[in-house]
Formats: sequence, structure tokens, C-alpha cells
Amino acid sequence: MTIAPRLRKTLITAHVAFSLGWIGALTGFLVLAVTGLTSQDAQTVRAAYIANGLITWYAIVPLAFASLLTGILQAFLTPWGLLRNYWVIFKLVIVVTATVMLMGKTSGIGYVADLAAERALSGEDLLGLRYSITGHALGGLAVLLWAAALGVFKPRGLTGLGRRKQAEEPAPSRP
Repeated sequence: MTIAPRLRKTLITAHVAFSLGWIGALTGFLVLAVTGLTSQDAQTVRAAYIANGLITWYAIVPLAFASLLTGILQAFLTPWGLLRNYWVIFKLVIVVTATVMLMGKTSGIGYVADLAAERALSGEDLLGLRYSITGHALGGLAVLLWAAALGVFKPRGLTGLGRRKQAEEPAPSRP
């Protein structure tokens, strides 16, 4: 099924905006997470982790789901299809995995943010969890950039379904 060009472009624009927003919010999160690990100022550390809790729930999580939803809608409503091209499948797997991992980390992020709101964190408080949050943010940023690159470069490679669908389509007429 395909949609009108204007609606298709609107959907693509929304998907790109949500995806880039997710990358941008995650970049801000990473900056704050590194600051929380490295700063010697207790107020800066507290502020960084409190802000990360807010960024997670009010920016990263909504943008992740909006990016996933608009990507799936594009796949169903445009000629790319969800299972016709390997790059679309890889991108879907990346985004679903990143979203699942994000949701798995939200409780830890919330715990650190809540503790930081209650009191100053010492250098040793929740150090393993703080390193884990930072490492996952860095890894998440890398895989989201990989997904973005797949969307731009669109490497060739049709799946079996894609080859069948391509064979069924009539060849374009030439003037």
C-alpha cells in the first residue's frame, strides 16, 4: 500500500525529526552522564543526574517510540516495505533493540536521579550503575548513528520477498 506524496514526505520528515531528536537527546544525556562521573562538584553531579532523569522520561523515551512508530508506518505505507530490503530489517532490529535496552535502563536511571534529588552523591555511590548508564548511552548513540547511516545510504540487497515483489511489478514504460 502506498500513500500520497505529500503525506509520505510528511511522514518521512516526522521520522527524521524524531530520530534526530532521539540522537540529540541521547547526546545531551551522555554529556550529563560523563559530567556526573567526572565532576568534583557535588551540586554539578546532583544536577547532572536529576537532569538525566528528566531527559530520559520527557525526551528520550517519547522520541524513541515516535521514531519506531513512524519508521514502521513508513515501511507499511511506502514502496520500501518492512521485509523487502535487508537495510530496512537491520534498521528495524537496531531501533527495536535500542528501545528495549533503553526501557531496561530507565529504572536504573530513575534510581540514580531520585537518589541525587535526595542527597549529594559521593564519588563511590552507585559507581557501577553510573558507569553502566554512561556506557549504554555511548553504545546507544553509536547504534542510532548506524541506523541513521543505513537510512541515508540504503545499501542494496533485496530479501526473497523483495525479489518476488519486484518481479511482480510491471516494468516502467519508456516514452
